[in-house]
Amino acid sequence: MQDSNPTEQRRLRGFAAMSPEKKKEIAGMGGRAAHAAGRAHQFSTEEARAAGKKRHQRPDTASQ
Repeated sequence: MQDSNPTEQRRLRGFAAMSPEKKKEIAGMGGRAAHAAGRAHQFSTEEARAAGKKRHQRPDTASQ
């Protein structure tokens, strides 16, 4: 059984302990691997336009 001291602070582990630059580097490696394997989605111009339109629509006022 471990002794736990309530005044002792918890240490960050894993991704929480990494610098933002290191996390970005690792995420980029995953993105490149997905594209290389053909599993990544690439938006067409029409899909990107529709997503942007949907994102900027006003909320429906009838539901309030």
